Formats: sequence, C-alpha cells, structure tokens
Amino acid sequence: MSQETPIYSRLVVERGDIPAQVRKDAERIHRDMARVIAPEPPATGSSSPTVA
Repeated sequence: MSQETPIYSRLVVERGDIPAQVRKDAERIHRDMARVIAPEPPATGSSSPTVA
C-alpha cells in the first residue's frame, strides 16, 4: 500500500501485516516449487528410445 490510512495502521498493529506475510509465504512456496518442478533438460537425439 503506497499510502497507509489510520485504520490500516491499527489493523496491522492488531492483526499483523497479513499482505506482507502472504507475499513472503508465496515467494517461499514459489522457490520451493521451482526446485521440485525443475524444467526437464532438453532431449538429445542419441538418448531417445527407439520404437520397434
């Protein structure tokens, strides 16, 4: 939020900065998923299985 309002500031004090927590968790999940779902290396012609 570019310009905080008094009610937003009070909510942050009472409940915590939920949008910031969500962003942090989303970034962590994105990094974790990027490691788990890594792009497959490009296939080379010599390692392709042959169909008989």
